[in-house]
Amino acid sequence: MNLSDRRRLPRTDLALPILGLGCAQMGGLYRSSPLAESLETAAYALEAGIRYFDTAPYYGYGRSEHRLGAALCDLPRDEIIVSTKVGRLIRANADSTRGAGADANGWADPLPFHQVYDYSYDGILRSVEDSLQRLSLARIDILYVHDIGRVTHGEKHDHYWGQLTTGGGFRALGDLRRDGRVTAIGLGVNEWEVIRDAMQEIDLDCSMLAGRYTLLEQTSLSPFLDECAKRGHAIVAAGVFNSGLLVGNGKFNYADAPPEILARAEALAAVAKDFAVDLPAAALQFPLAHPAVVSVVTGVRTRGQLETNLAWFAADIPADFWQALKARGLIHPAAPVF
Repeated sequence: MNLSDRRRLPRTDLALPILGLGCAQMGGLYRSSPLAESLETAAYALEAGIRYFDTAPYYGYGRSEHRLGAALCDLPRDEIIVSTKVGRLIRANADSTRGAGADANGWADPLPFHQVYDYSYDGILRSVEDSLQRLSLARIDILYVHDIGRVTHGEKHDHYWGQLTTGGGFRALGDLRRDGRVTAIGLGVNEWEVIRDAMQEIDLDCSMLAGRYTLLEQTSLSPFLDECAKRGHAIVAAGVFNSGLLVGNGKFNYADAPPEILARAEALAAVAKDFAVDLPAAALQFPLAHPAVVSVVTGVRTRGQLETNLAWFAADIPADFWQALKARGLIHPAAPVF
């Protein structure tokens, strides 16, 4: 894989680098990230040639956007691509405490704010204005609606979906795209079904799908990804290690992996060993074989982790490896491979 390669979003003039840096760890995901560590990682990413950065207001309740903005603010704007998200407004805590305790929703030592779900017209416009300030930007390249879906919201899904439809949330996305504050719009979710539903409501440019098109799981392949390719809806693949299971941490969907998922991961690892392939390298590269996928985003905390990810991304993987996975029924027979 060549880090300098870009793939154009079919509905826009935007060309996205095929590898991006996810910045949740800048917000203190699971453990605190010192400012110097975050800035060092971002500086090395730029030195290595990464030009796409993804963040969200939710990450550390504003901390990630602030840190990314500081890391990028002196660069020529057209050299970088930034995506962020809407759907969660970040509000100051009345008593100035940090989050809801030492560890709020997985954020270690978050800023003294809390989240409020708001997918309405006014909520989305306010969220974008806040993000532009935190990021020190005048426009956002890609704006994703964050974590809408039935798995996320359960019985409240219809309420929040109504904010996007009858409440004007989708209309706000269209207005932002028209007036140039945002170049491309889409969803940033773990559920491919809700992207399919949103495509019936508004013309989307690019969506981030986490964990549903990976070496371990191809549930979104048909008909969803195939339909995206036909309609010119670009996909950014995130969560390609399935919460870390494919790098050996035993987690899947942010929890301990069930036995059948562990067994599948072990079977993938066995084939990788047979071909002297690093399983994480295969996981990082696999989604890019699909014509709908324009980029893969990987999240790291340190420069060392990023160096490892870049080595995986650049690794040569023999075509026979992919065919062996298909022959053993470990990936979907119709999944495109290299």
